[in-house]
Amino acid sequence: MKIGYRILKTAFGAGISIAIAQLLQLTFYASAGTVTMLCIQRTRKKSYEIAWQRFLACLIGLSVAAAMFTVFGYHPWTIILIILISIPLMIRFKAKESVIASSVFIFHLYVLKHITWSLILNELALMVIGVSVALLLNLFMPSADQELRRFQQKIEENFRIIFHEMSQYLRVGDHDWNEMEMVETGRLLKEAKERSVHNVENRFDEEELWFYRYFQMRDKQFDVLDHLLPHITSFHPYSDHGEKLADFLDEIAEGIHSGNTAEVYLDKLDKMNEEYRKMPLPQTEEEFDMRAVLFLIMNEIRRYLTIKKSLAK
Repeated sequence: MKIGYRILKTAFGAGISIAIAQLLQLTFYASAGTVTMLCIQRTRKKSYEIAWQRFLACLIGLSVAAAMFTVFGYHPWTIILIILISIPLMIRFKAKESVIASSVFIFHLYVLKHITWSLILNELALMVIGVSVALLLNLFMPSADQELRRFQQKIEENFRIIFHEMSQYLRVGDHDWNEMEMVETGRLLKEAKERSVHNVENRFDEEELWFYRYFQMRDKQFDVLDHLLPHITSFHPYSDHGEKLADFLDEIAEGIHSGNTAEVYLDKLDKMNEEYRKMPLPQTEEEFDMRAVLFLIMNEIRRYLTIKKSLAK
């Protein structure tokens, strides 16, 4: 049975909140622990948003309940009326996720069957304690930098393999490659992007933002590789053009890392493109088709490199 970081914070937070509320001799002190458990979230940003929603929903719920109980008395049908009024208000003020939390305080008033300023302050104190402890504990968020770097290394390794496999096809034609790196890279990119978003929302610094941009860039490049692969497999192998293009793909593969090398490869691509344009016109339909595929491949490679260049900017 695995106990994660969030479970530990939730457990300790609930205990600490209850202890503080009990020490202050608040009525319904255990509810402070419930509030803390509801406010512990996966990221700091989400915790701040939920904390504000909880507090706002509490104010709305207590205000509506105090007015309805005073006018109509403490009856089950009064609860129905309170819920019918308070939930639309919470939705209107974008606090709909805190409906359950606010109902706890409404039911406190119903159970005690009286409303005083001291009781209202008691309920607000429970909310403040629960929210404050949750926000304090959520300041402690482990950095995911090492995990993100592992994602980065594995994705770059897969990119190298994909480029080398495409280059191998241009040299020898169809060979034994099951394209598992394509499947794995798609999965890794999805996980890495989700994790980098959480890291940005937890730590709010430039390095975490760099990881987010980096994986977005690799995801766009992966889309290009997905479009490039069918063009590669439709190109006739063993040709001089294919050999030169294969060398270029191997060169790109060896230069895959987080640094900016796109400008160098774009210059080489321009020179190759110029050489291909100076070639004699194709004489047969097959040569024409291969020339068209060649330029499609060059355009996709240019798009791949331009995406990397944009990250540096």
